[in-house]
Amino acid sequence: MKLLVIFIFMTTILSAQSNMEFEPGKIWNDTEGNVINAHGGGILKHKKTYFWFGEIKENGKNGGLAMKGVSCYSSKDLYNWKNEGIALKVIQDTTNMLQPGCVLERPKVIYNAHTKKFVMWFHHELKGKGYAAAMAGCAVSDKVTGPYTYLFSKRINAGIWPQDISKEIKEDTIKEKDLKRGSDDWKLAIKNGLFLRRDFAGGQMSRDMTLFVDDDKKAYLITASEENQTLHFHELNQTYTDFNGKYYRVFPGGRNEGPAIFKKDGVYYMFSSGLTGWKPNPGKSASAKKITGEWKDLGNPCRGTEEENNTTFKSQSTFVLTLGGKSKKYLFFADRWKSEDLKDSRYVWLPIAFEAEKPILKWEDKWKIK
Repeated sequence: MKLLVIFIFMTTILSAQSNMEFEPGKIWNDTEGNVINAHGGGILKHKKTYFWFGEIKENGKNGGLAMKGVSCYSSKDLYNWKNEGIALKVIQDTTNMLQPGCVLERPKVIYNAHTKKFVMWFHHELKGKGYAAAMAGCAVSDKVTGPYTYLFSKRINAGIWPQDISKEIKEDTIKEKDLKRGSDDWKLAIKNGLFLRRDFAGGQMSRDMTLFVDDDKKAYLITASEENQTLHFHELNQTYTDFNGKYYRVFPGGRNEGPAIFKKDGVYYMFSSGLTGWKPNPGKSASAKKITGEWKDLGNPCRGTEEENNTTFKSQSTFVLTLGGKSKKYLFFADRWKSEDLKDSRYVWLPIAFEAEKPILKWEDKWKIK
């Protein structure tokens, strides 16, 4: 009997320590042997521990609806993840915007050293309303693992123009009804602020989003806006729980989703994707000397087969993690979506290399951080 107990104990330990390398696209279990459920997520390193926040997806055709909330996992080494439970729970109240059945996507968490609060932002859509609301949601906690208290969801910077916007864009009178969708005139009108003006009074849209904290501790919410046609870089206030009224348009009319930002040697880099729903598409990369722009298109970062390049290794970008130390390393995080069963969507983590000052991605069946 004692030998059996010892065997079971040793088997459990070995199982918990079995992940010593990344296997992109493979099933990834937590330390209890359950499949990790943290999609469209991001990672926060606090003290000496990494915390992974993500969407809890369900099985079936309605798997994209938020029935539970945002998951949290913790790790010391990035390979082995402990389930810390639900960090932000949906609210069992049919009058609340964060009720079960809403859409809650792309959760990211940052830490505010001044307030000593952990702040979560996410893309939020109302139950039964499709993707019409296009709001940014915010929640806070005293503990990194939660529970997070839901504050609000809203459109962004209502009644405020972006920085450095021209008088011509503000005063243009062309309307969407006067344009043929997809035409050259329609595309030009979008670049010239068609949807920006439309949403001016009620606030700007926010869908796929990420958070970035710069070296000066100024934080930004970077989001797909203007019907996903233009990226907006919104400055957060000092507590990171609202906006300070300053924001910038990046790649107007460029059709970018899945933004992921990082900084290397004083230069800002961004990965993003095109607009093809749950289907993967060729990845994009860009750089800038200032986070507010001007951003330079660097092309497709993938270096693989034609199919791999055309699908970003069958995945979509969600986050970049910067590892500290003498020689900084950068990790690309993406989701391999399975629209027919979103809960079974997989994670694609790859090392970021550089080629002629451009970030590049190469496929690795198995790899370790070196």
